[in-house]
Amino acid sequence: MADETVDRPNRFRAEAASRGLPSEEVEEWIRIARPAVYVAEGGDGPLVARAGGDPLLPHGAPKPSEPFVASVDLAALPPDATGLPLPADGHLLFFAGSEVSLEGQVPDAVMYVPAGTPTTPSPLGHSWRKPYRPRELRTVWHRLSDQMPESFAVDRWGDLTDDEQFELADELSDAWAHVGGYRPPWSLQIGGHPVSPQNDPVHYARDPGEAGPSADGEGAGDWTLLATWRFGDDVTELDSGVAHWVIRRGDLAARRFDRVHRYVEMA
Repeated sequence: MADETVDRPNRFRAEAASRGLPSEEVEEWIRIARPAVYVAEGGDGPLVARAGGDPLLPHGAPKPSEPFVASVDLAALPPDATGLPLPADGHLLFFAGSEVSLEGQVPDAVMYVPAGTPTTPSPLGHSWRKPYRPRELRTVWHRLSDQMPESFAVDRWGDLTDDEQFELADELSDAWAHVGGYRPPWSLQIGGHPVSPQNDPVHYARDPGEAGPSADGEGAGDWTLLATWRFGDDVTELDSGVAHWVIRRGDLAARRFDRVHRYVEMA
């Protein structure tokens, strides 16, 4: 990660200075950038994730209520590339339907299967949807993930953020993209900041409407993106549909995947 975590911020500083952007905000943009892993279909490397089809579930495990999206081999991820307290091995399974929803906590949205656990292919039997198209994801890379401009502005300046501050956040985002390229095409993102066509799922989990800092009053600043999935052309009812899984870092470290929040949206 040395090249990405050192060289890109330095290139960003130089680009931002050439545009006359304030150094204090430049340093804040760099400070909150988070590492992330991106996984894509194709490639000839080791199998990093398997998407679609029937999940491999432990014998006797309850079947999740939504279709199987993907299973990630945690041992195949670059060490420390996500900045998340993930298990070192085993598989992380993600489940989501294709209806737009801001569900909040969903106990069976993510399942962790420890390494060595006997599993078997398990059709979920959803009469309303066939399994997603099976595919293998063998292309993986990691890079720093910047926050969405609107989210940066709200976190930085609060609910009374004015138009000039939103414009500054957009300019910072543009300068960051200019020196590092836009995010490459990917199907699954693990860690980092969310890319969202509508709502920031981390903000939504942290401050769900009128309910206050969090749904249960705990750890408002501890929420983080666990993963985002791009449905792509396989799900025609969603225009540029994505599913997000959000969790508190403390719950992730404790393997409390039953506390994951899930959000499905489209452009």
